[in-house]
Amino acid sequence: MSTKHVIAKPFKIRLKKGDTVIVLAGKYKGKTAKITAVHPLLNKVTVEGINVVKKHVKPNQTHPQGAILELTKPIWVSKVAIVEPTTKKASRIGFQVAEDGTKKRVFKSTGKEIK
Repeated sequence: MSTKHVIAKPFKIRLKKGDTVIVLAGKYKGKTAKITAVHPLLNKVTVEGINVVKKHVKPNQTHPQGAILELTKPIWVSKVAIVEPTTKKASRIGFQVAEDGTKKRVFKSTGKEIK
């Protein structure tokens, strides 16, 4: 991955690895899947089965004949939203601080805690 356009300060991404998200825009709009990786410096997330590209690889030690690999590339975090499990709809993420000082993520639409 090219680091030519990376900004030094990481973005605040409220999504985490393992969250189920829905794609809001683009070729994969409406698809739901889990996040496999979060890239705060790029403001992107990698979602399994979303934005799959084919990469042609020259012959090397691992692929003596050469190969066409399918890679899952990151997409912009603004194109995905977390899925609220009871309504199966997209929601935003908020934070609540409990009395003991712990911070927890909550769905903005229902107020329920994100597990």
